[in-house]
Amino acid sequence: MAAPAALQRSVVAPAGRHTASLIFLHGSGDTGQGIKSWIKEVLNRDMSFQHVKVIYPTAPARPYTPMRGSLSNVWFDRYKISNDCPEHIENIDSMCQDLTSLIDDEVKNGIRKNRILLGGFSMGGGMAMHLAYRYHKDVAGVFALSSFLNKNSAVYQELKKNETELPELFQCHGTADELVLHSWGEETNKTLKSLGVTTTFLSFSNLYHELNKEELEKLQAWLLKKLPDQPTD
Repeated sequence: MAAPAALQRSVVAPAGRHTASLIFLHGSGDTGQGIKSWIKEVLNRDMSFQHVKVIYPTAPARPYTPMRGSLSNVWFDRYKISNDCPEHIENIDSMCQDLTSLIDDEVKNGIRKNRILLGGFSMGGGMAMHLAYRYHKDVAGVFALSSFLNKNSAVYQELKKNETELPELFQCHGTADELVLHSWGEETNKTLKSLGVTTTFLSFSNLYHELNKEELEKLQAWLLKKLPDQPTD
């Protein structure tokens, strides 16, 4: 079987020596370049660091059920946008393999797994939680902005039998989000916490399904705590 085509990606290089990497996954229907531009618009600058390379991959186009089967750049298909339905687990597992190649590339470039952080917006955050908590429990941390996991997620099933230390989760969610309900994000956080994940959950009043400056600034501050400029060992 042919190896999967490498995912397209947009990159913000570190200003100085590259000692850590951030993989930021976009929401459904977007692209790596799209979310990179959106973040730049919100912050009035790129999300950039002295020592962290920021990688924005683009999901491949696939038929997306919530859009009546139209092609969309999505990490996996969904039966519907709800936390109360089964997951398209074959799609998710296949994409975890493709994204693992991205992590492997960073490791080949000399970046240790515990210096790699995974996360994303909306579907991208859900994808990052699958990738980290099922396949890469040794990454530096995970973040999820306006994201959720389904009630019977494979992530929860995996963590029920877990005995290793888990990466910390940083979650943000707008209280006015009408697409991915704030309560879904809250329930995800509460469940992961009950399964041994150290979590932070920040609510933003009057924020819809979108990014805002305060949220991105808090994310950057958390990221720099997880990935300090000088590795400790």
